[in-house]
Amino acid sequence: MPVGIVDAVDGDPGRFINRELSWLEFDERVLAIAADPSTPPLERAKFLAIFSQNLDEFFQVRTAGLLDQVEAEVTDLSPDGLTASQQVSLIARQVAIMVRRADGIFLNEVVPALSEAGVRLCQWAELDRADRDYLSAEFDRRIFPVLTPLAVDPGHPFPYISNLSLNLAVTVRDPDDHERRFARLKVPPLLPRFVVTADGKRFVPLEQVISAHLHRLFNGMIIDEHETFRVTRNADLDLEEEDAEDLLEAVELEIRRRRFGNAVRLEVPVTMSGDMRDLLQRELDVDDEQVHVHEGPLDLTGLWSVYGLDRPDLKFATPHPINARALVTANDEPAEFFSVLRRGDVMVHHPYESFASSVEEFIRQAASDRHVQAIKVTLYRTSGDSAIVASLIKAAEAGKQVVALVELKARFDEANNIEWARSLERAGVHVVYGLVGLKTHTKVALVARAEGDSIRAYCHVGTGNYNSKTASIYADFGIFTAAADVGIDAENLFNFLTGYSRDISYSRLLVAPNDMRPGLIELIRNERPAPAGTTPAGQGRILMKMNSLVDPEIIDELYAASSDGVEIDLIVRGICCLRPQVPGLSDHIRVRSIVGRYLEHPRLYRFANGSGPGDPLLFLGSADIMPRNLDRRIEALVSVTSPALVARVDEVMAVELADDRLAWSLSDDSWVKVPTVADIEAQLTLHEMSRTWTSQGR
Repeated sequence: MPVGIVDAVDGDPGRFINRELSWLEFDERVLAIAADPSTPPLERAKFLAIFSQNLDEFFQVRTAGLLDQVEAEVTDLSPDGLTASQQVSLIARQVAIMVRRADGIFLNEVVPALSEAGVRLCQWAELDRADRDYLSAEFDRRIFPVLTPLAVDPGHPFPYISNLSLNLAVTVRDPDDHERRFARLKVPPLLPRFVVTADGKRFVPLEQVISAHLHRLFNGMIIDEHETFRVTRNADLDLEEEDAEDLLEAVELEIRRRRFGNAVRLEVPVTMSGDMRDLLQRELDVDDEQVHVHEGPLDLTGLWSVYGLDRPDLKFATPHPINARALVTANDEPAEFFSVLRRGDVMVHHPYESFASSVEEFIRQAASDRHVQAIKVTLYRTSGDSAIVASLIKAAEAGKQVVALVELKARFDEANNIEWARSLERAGVHVVYGLVGLKTHTKVALVARAEGDSIRAYCHVGTGNYNSKTASIYADFGIFTAAADVGIDAENLFNFLTGYSRDISYSRLLVAPNDMRPGLIELIRNERPAPAGTTPAGQGRILMKMNSLVDPEIIDELYAASSDGVEIDLIVRGICCLRPQVPGLSDHIRVRSIVGRYLEHPRLYRFANGSGPGDPLLFLGSADIMPRNLDRRIEALVSVTSPALVARVDEVMAVELADDRLAWSLSDDSWVKVPTVADIEAQLTLHEMSRTWTSQGR
């Protein structure tokens, strides 16, 4: 490592922000959108649902991993110098604060705002006689038949509580002997989270409708107490791939085992008695730090059903995406992609430009074109009604060579990917499940087309998944190219993924786990003044945009570059373990995060002197700056060589660096909302800009 500030701070854990706490800070920025009174009411409900959903995943994976370390008595410290036990305690305290805030936003702000707009989230006690009669009839017709109370006594052990299920804990008393007994009642997960009154204007939590009819389930008993509770379990896959003869079967087995992971969180209402809470803790084997108390209803992810109301007046007025100008005719009909790409590279920016008329159309045309001989694509996450999968099946049925690399270990999408893998195999697609020990996270598609006496490769490299649903709410870049060097790189990459290859060299791709880490380090060092690099002092400049910045080695390289005067701007949506603006360490590093109606998802890495002084280099692709991405995944970044496309990305990044409506700034370890002065909202501005992008600007 070059001599510099890194040597002075190397070994000091204070130079890093804790990864887990940084993730919680991101979820607080999500919560801030729900707290903002200028956010439309149904959008506020949606962001509360996202906040709750994020916490669910955090506990299932991150907290679960820390608790595993505590149980195994692992003594390793995090890069910021904390034990697993210390991190669990800090998480518990921080989440308690966040949950109280979320409950307050829901009860005191969102519920009144929705009520004023005619959407009433009601308690059972607030309903009049007519509404109660209607919901009682609904209970008889749709709810009662699927309920199963489970008694707990010497003959009936405490039942298994499935992951993320909503439950009722009920204490009943026999009127004859007054003996108290406990029962658990699972709230049916396939029923709507909120039951709607006859006029369609009032929503009552399903568990309250059930609670009002407990006498039907416990006939003749006195109901002393009934409260909701919810359990979160360890849901991370524990897969020994080296010992798995059939990876598909191994993943299916782990998905089934996931249901039985250890409990890592117990959520209860503030009204629950100490006796009932103690019983649940004892039976679920969770300590006090793992219990989270709510003032509002449990599981705000249920607000997604409320957001589904057809009330556009209570939602963001989001413009529709346009068709990328370079990929359509003057009549806005799909152009012939292959002839377009032979004239030059094309970039698309979702959701501002349509995913359907670009990425899906590219694969559709490839499947239908009689000259196309092969299609190869990586599928990390795809949607349930995937047009891309349909096109791949059509191509295979037409006799084309079709290869789909399906990542079975895409977290929480494993079952969906298994289903698609089997559908593709039945159609004759060659399905590959990736490499042992490595997730295939890269987003690459390759089309091999016969032209004259040779085969030309057409490629797409993206920052987002081949998923039409997420493409409408995730901001992502993709580049289409017929460049021979990218085609050769993509061919080599797919041969590596599907066969046996070693010591592959790439021209325009940086590929993890072998080349990306050293490649990025070299690019960062090249921005530093001589002798460490080739750049004159004061002319180094780095711009990175990513989801997460965690990797200690890369962070130390950025610190070293900053100490040499390199100007560094980082746009990090989520986790950031780097401390910016620390005197003597990161004076020249600025970090911001943009959190808005779209999930900021691109990974872009721009170096002002990437190929030499004054010769910028831009990469885009699938990789964040995390150890898992650089060392344990197949990732790919492609260099963008078209000056017009580099200029277009620069224009987009300039807007995001100027944003003062959605942006947050990190100083040392504190995130602060950027004050609104110029009133620039990047995501709406980019919608407007997309209408000015032309085929020449590609």
